[in-house]
Amino acid sequence: MFTGIVERTGEITDVTDDEGGRRLTVAADLDDLHHGQSIAISGACLTVEEFGSDWFSLFLSEETLDRTYLGELTEGDLVNVERALPADGRFDGHVVQGHVDGTAEVTAVERIGDDWAFRFSIPEDMERYLVEKGSVTVDGISLTVATLSEADFGVAVIPATYDITTLSEKSVGDPVHLEVDVVAKYVERLLAADADLTASQTPYAERFED
Repeated sequence: MFTGIVERTGEITDVTDDEGGRRLTVAADLDDLHHGQSIAISGACLTVEEFGSDWFSLFLSEETLDRTYLGELTEGDLVNVERALPADGRFDGHVVQGHVDGTAEVTAVERIGDDWAFRFSIPEDMERYLVEKGSVTVDGISLTVATLSEADFGVAVIPATYDITTLSEKSVGDPVHLEVDVVAKYVERLLAADADLTASQTPYAERFED
């Protein structure tokens, strides 16, 4: 599990096509890395395969390549990096699984004083999971939906977030990963199951009509 609080950005230093997917090498100064560790790369949960003092490598499966834009990355591109939350860690963002729900586009970028306002398109069938003042993960960053329309949604980005993440590199038309709040998915599932159960139950009076 992650929190959407990005630790730092990493730079892609090598991209290699491999059987069944693609392998990335990321330069990032992180301590306590180990083989098999879960790590979020711009919001996608991946697994550390090899590592050194200031780098690590990851394998992108076909499923990951289909669901994300990570397959489009080239050497020199930056990515957001967050390691999984330790059991005794401080919970500062919101529950982030690292399961990308869809890829959207930046639709607007505006500087407002020291802050920034970003807008992102909404992939098909994802609008129902977004609510004003609700949580959303954009490229692995825990953000709050400030405004919402049928076509896109807006967020406010403080200078610290802008400076430490890849948002400072984004412009209109660039892709971003979206992960909606998992709580919304559970609520939808429970309501659907309850509706199915209610529809399948025979009214009490009808049981004795014969």
